[in-house]
Amino acid sequence: MTAAPRQMHLAAHFPVDDMTVWDDPRSGSQIEFASFAHLARTAERGLFDFLLVAEGLRLREHDGLVHDLDVAGRPDPLTVLPALAAVTDRLGLAASAGATFNEPYELARRFATLDHLSAGRSAWNVVTSADAFAGENFRRAGHPGHPDRAEGDGYARTAEFVATTRELWDSWTPDGSPRPFAHHGRHFSAEGEFTVPRSPQGHPVVIRAADGAQDREFAASAADVVLTRYGTPQAGRAFCADIRSRLAKYGREPGELRIMPGTGVVLGDSDADARERAAGIRLQQVSPQHAIAALERIWGRDLSSYDPDGPLPACDPDPAAARAGDGDTLALAARWRELSREKGLSIRGTVIEATDRQPLVGSPETVAAEMTRRVAEGAADGFVLVPHLTPGGLDDFVDRVVPLLQERGVFRTAYTGSTLRSHLGLAAPVWKG
Repeated sequence: MTAAPRQMHLAAHFPVDDMTVWDDPRSGSQIEFASFAHLARTAERGLFDFLLVAEGLRLREHDGLVHDLDVAGRPDPLTVLPALAAVTDRLGLAASAGATFNEPYELARRFATLDHLSAGRSAWNVVTSADAFAGENFRRAGHPGHPDRAEGDGYARTAEFVATTRELWDSWTPDGSPRPFAHHGRHFSAEGEFTVPRSPQGHPVVIRAADGAQDREFAASAADVVLTRYGTPQAGRAFCADIRSRLAKYGREPGELRIMPGTGVVLGDSDADARERAAGIRLQQVSPQHAIAALERIWGRDLSSYDPDGPLPACDPDPAAARAGDGDTLALAARWRELSREKGLSIRGTVIEATDRQPLVGSPETVAAEMTRRVAEGAADGFVLVPHLTPGGLDDFVDRVVPLLQERGVFRTAYTGSTLRSHLGLAAPVWKG
């Protein structure tokens, strides 16, 4: 008897940052509720597991000024999602919320409330702020120091934050009786009574992005869903194998975790048509101004006099002034130079090539086949689609690809449960009160 094909999970990410094409005439508002509602209803029509709305604690700046390459506003996702609960019935509702500038009690209460309002559809994407840039908006006036983060202290704090949140969610018994809670750890100390009964899912679903080793370890220990940015099937198989190899030490089975890479999708009437569209989208995403700004974040220097269609700078980056994360900017610059030499690329061409997230590109039939293959081969459990247009960027996929996935028998033809955990095939967590 032929085994049933592996079932695929699908989610959508509300478009953000440099994935979005702002100057397309079809691009709509990033803050009007109608945009969120359109994307959520489209995702639910496509029987997606969840919609993820990102947190943005501060507008991006360049040379001290908010630049026009970023979103026009960043509303609070935990305000948007309760409103979306009222205009959807089954779609999971996920919000990114930081463990850096919040408190466990505060976020535990807000996500538990969302889970009740949505009848068991909430999810928390656990994020941490990367630098002091966002921290300047908060009373702490900064961010945990880099040495601490390098030694893993930031990860330990995040792990304790999530563990404390779970303790709060378990402080009510399953039959609805409140119990006092007390947590006294290295980073958090709190005691009292939680105000929200145990939620319909037991706990809201916990999501975590994981690329580096420490992120992977934390995700294996505490997450229900893991997000990643890998691009190739080979990298996907290696990533999935690595994450799942870490589960046993935490008493977990491989089936207790869903791994879903984020990806764009570009459809065309033919594969050639889709490739042409994809190239045009990348040119819109990486404008000449965007290319120079991206280069300056790595070089840490004023490169405004450089021609985006010219060669990369001959000078080395200034690591002390670079804004490209905590990595080795000298090594990153060397890789970009090698890429530029190998392919004869300009500054703009190098940025386009180096930052390409390898979206799924092709006709609906080609994309459906590739998604099916990746899931069947263990390169993913599903995908988080990041459309490049707000709010209609998901429409074509739902209309043209989802029916093909259903015909292949790899995607649901109807929701079979009402909670996000049921969509993901995850059991409710055991009560540990």
